[in-house]
Amino acid sequence: MTLVIEEKDLKKFIMIGDKVLIKPKTPTNHTTSGLYLPPTVQENEKIYSGYVIKVGPGFPIPSLTDEDEQWKNKNEEVKYVPLQAKEGDMAIYMQKSGIEIEFNKEKYIIVPHSAIIMIIRDEDLFK
Repeated sequence: MTLVIEEKDLKKFIMIGDKVLIKPKTPTNHTTSGLYLPPTVQENEKIYSGYVIKVGPGFPIPSLTDEDEQWKNKNEEVKYVPLQAKEGDMAIYMQKSGIEIEFNKEKYIIVPHSAIIMIIRDEDLFK
């Protein structure tokens, strides 16, 4: 099942926590020897690859408070452990953990950071 989003601007998307928005690479429908693969074979693949589009702030960590000092202002600012994935990375991820959405007639996958097995980062890509 795919969720269709009618929003016009991808910049308005804000990922929550450890979630990562990935634009999947188009799967090949032929083997290296030239045999045609039906869509059911492609859908049964367990591992996919795609480009990281948006990344959440990370894993929230609890703030430390001093219970014995009631006169202090309580700072409720949440701190996060950042994620390893960054925008533009190539991610190898497990499909079962993902949620498929459709935006501007293109498919995207939202996966938790733990579903990403490997990241390929090309630093020269943005120079």
